[in-house]
Amino acid sequence: MSKAMRQMPAQAGRAGSKRGEAASGFASDEAEGPRHEPSDMGKPRAALLHAAFTRENLQRAFKRVRANKGAAGVDGLDIDQTAKHLVTAWPDIRERLLSGTYRPSPVWRVTIPKPDGGERELGIPTVVDRLIQQALLQVLQPILDPTFSEHSYGFRPGRRAHDAIFAAQAHVQSGLRVVVDVDLETFFDRVNHDILIDRLSKRIGDAGIIRLIRAYLTSGIMSDGVVQERTRGTPQGGPLSPLLANVLLDEVDKELERRGHCFVRYADDANVYVRSRRAGERVMALLRRLYEKLNLTINESKSAVASVFGRKFLGYSLWVARGQVVNRRVADKPLATFKQRVRQLTRRSGGRSMQQVVDGLRPYLLGWKGYFRLAQTPGIWCKLDEWLRHRLRAIQLKQWKRGTTIYRELRKLGASVRVASHVAVNNRRWWRNSGKLLNSVLTIAWFDCLGLPRLS
Repeated sequence: MSKAMRQMPAQAGRAGSKRGEAASGFASDEAEGPRHEPSDMGKPRAALLHAAFTRENLQRAFKRVRANKGAAGVDGLDIDQTAKHLVTAWPDIRERLLSGTYRPSPVWRVTIPKPDGGERELGIPTVVDRLIQQALLQVLQPILDPTFSEHSYGFRPGRRAHDAIFAAQAHVQSGLRVVVDVDLETFFDRVNHDILIDRLSKRIGDAGIIRLIRAYLTSGIMSDGVVQERTRGTPQGGPLSPLLANVLLDEVDKELERRGHCFVRYADDANVYVRSRRAGERVMALLRRLYEKLNLTINESKSAVASVFGRKFLGYSLWVARGQVVNRRVADKPLATFKQRVRQLTRRSGGRSMQQVVDGLRPYLLGWKGYFRLAQTPGIWCKLDEWLRHRLRAIQLKQWKRGTTIYRELRKLGASVRVASHVAVNNRRWWRNSGKLLNSVLTIAWFDCLGLPRLS
């Protein structure tokens, strides 16, 4: 990669950031880092395409693509193989990019299950195209991001889902107890290319950038070995998709701002907070008109005008504590999903040791705890910890299986003869036998030694 870069002008690029495939870095589905740099705002728009493919900008983009890992695209080349390929191929690719003759490869279509059922479609570009998109993102985001609404939080540097949750909580605490909860139906699959390019052209004056982005929008999707043409949509998976989504939806944000509404938007999920259902119905009618102009459709089954205390937003819901203070908690559906996932990770078959079971659980528990740490419900955390340890004790009993083995292992762990005998006699009642007396042997400290994270 470094050899290929020597053939490009050593022009100063933009400052990178921590991780991910977005300028200023994505953490999971979120962006972090400074909002923009003043020096970026003064760069001539006509030079943007050349600025994207300077040596320094491409080196930072490649580091970000590598850090984000990801699968190979339709060409079958992973990151290391692509790096070797670019040593000789990059000069020709760069020439075609600057001349406007470059044609991106089709994206590889994959589907992943959604937590609430159904499937989400992802489009995985080749590593070369991810590199090019990342390089474009690094020069476009400092220009476009400052123009977005302050009420937009998704996929923006220096903003994350937690900030959106805090903003929603503040609106409700101020007395706005009715929410217009809007979810767009398969948003990334329905984006109209002409409308998106029109909105982007009004913000970016570089025709080369616009031409290249349109080429990516129409690059096609490979499914089951067949390339399908694409006339709409920006499949999730490429670094540019989140930024383009914000460009399109910012029009709705600005209209809501002009009318003085209190709202929070994260990607295609938008909540508008009002004082009455009547006002909420008016806002919902307004949003239908605004989205219709963008050829977007509201998902009626997931959208509603309702009390904020019966709805969830980004996995959280709100409740009223003493003194009329509005607090946060984990919504019911994410809690159910958490338990189901833990059951899958701790199934009682598989021939794994308890240490292996805990090692498999640890990344999921830490990630889940990190996201839902804002929940102001300590009692629920304690109950989840108790349920999880109870389940693991039952698994340990099943692994020991025979009464003689249970007795021997419990005695090794310091159990009294009475406790070890009582547990061993009931060796077939895994769940019922994994509480009470067994708690005094397989203690919280024992699980701490195994490395099991505590949620509470």
